[in-house]
Amino acid sequence: MGRYIGPKGRVNRRIGMNVFESAGAIKASERKEYPPGMHRRRKKATNYGAALNEKQKIKFYYGLRDRQLRRYFDKARRMKGNTGQLLLILCELRLDNVVRRAGFTMTRPQARQGIVHRHFQLNGVTVSKPSIIVKPGDVITLRNRPNIRKLYTAIGESAPAPSAEWVSFDKAEMKAIVTARPTFEDVQLQVEVGQVVAFMSR
Repeated sequence: MGRYIGPKGRVNRRIGMNVFESAGAIKASERKEYPPGMHRRRKKATNYGAALNEKQKIKFYYGLRDRQLRRYFDKARRMKGNTGQLLLILCELRLDNVVRRAGFTMTRPQARQGIVHRHFQLNGVTVSKPSIIVKPGDVITLRNRPNIRKLYTAIGESAPAPSAEWVSFDKAEMKAIVTARPTFEDVQLQVEVGQVVAFMSR
């Protein structure tokens, strides 16, 4: 299975934060603030359980499979610098995340669906892989079709304002330009990367 299609509100409740941004998932997690399951009383999390929970935050937030996350981790470990921070930066540079952060869509699953359906172009070439790693200077646009432009114009009216300083978004032209490589401070996900590195280094 390429992506999680189960109840997103349960994942938000289990992890303890809104890794899924859809209105329904957020509403469900607010309605029941305790973790899912028959029994509300929970034992104190073990070190292993706490580290697993941090890893799951990254996995669900960016919509990754375990194998994809492992691949990014191995790549980050071979790079110079803090492995945990580099891991999150690689996740931030995924095309589906950039489409979401630019302001084209309201959620990452929505961005991923649009890319898979070939609604977007990268540097003038129609793409269908959400996992493409972008780089500074890349230009993301919509395909030149009235129905696609109409769809994302309507979404853009409800989407939150762009929150990534390293992406420049022209709402009138529906064009985003990656102006710089993101830093660890640009990552919005609150996660203990040290625990994730320790967990995945086992």
